Amino acid sequence: MLAPMRVYVLLFNPRTENEGIHSVRVGDRDKIFMFKSEDDATRYALMLEAQDFPVPVVEEMPEDEVIEFCNSQGFDYEVLEEGMLVLPPEGNLESTDWQPDGANSRGSKSSPEVSDLDRIRRQLEGLL
Repeated sequence: MLAPMRVYVLLFNPRTENEGIHSVRVGDRDKIFMFKSEDDATRYALMLEAQDFPVPVVEEMPEDEVIEFCNSQGFDYEVLEEGMLVLPPEGNLESTDWQPDGANSRGSKSSPEVSDLDRIRRQLEGLL
């Protein structure tokens, strides 16, 4: 029997009650990206972080589980082959179903520290 294909997705607050998955709005639908390459997923996460989005965590998961989740929740999905370039959206939702700081209330956002921004900038410069 073949082992299930593994993909990488971007999660917020993984393994908590406040877990969320990164999606992009396409028309009136949400789409989940499934990266075949961990490096590509990490690069995309760094681009999100550089645009002041909440910081996601790259998680490896079985592809069939992500597809099942998408189908059950009404999400579209796209499998991104290694080396495919995807740019993050220009803006973020005003409110999310999860909270960046782990709180259960909606609307609170934590601002990134200056040292975090410097670290991100160095990481992005290292990609060039």
